[in-house]
Amino acid sequence: MPVSLKQLTIGDRARVVGFEKSGKAYRKRLLAMGLTPGTEFTVVRYAPMGDPIEIRLRGFSLTLRKDEASVVLVEKL
Repeated sequence: MPVSLKQLTIGDRARVVGFEKSGKAYRKRLLAMGLTPGTEFTVVRYAPMGDPIEIRLRGFSLTLRKDEASVVLVEKL
């Protein structure tokens, strides 16, 4: 069952399965940043106040705000 990216913890590996229907404003930007369905990534760290979230995918690090991360649906590996 898909969960939101922001629900993962440090060190979790996951695969992007889609996007929330309510996240149309972010969808195009997230796709352009490499978060396409099927992409696997690892959660590297959370900022001290919990926002933003850093993930590692395709050989680079990507930092997302919590509101962006909540739109990404993932499946834990």
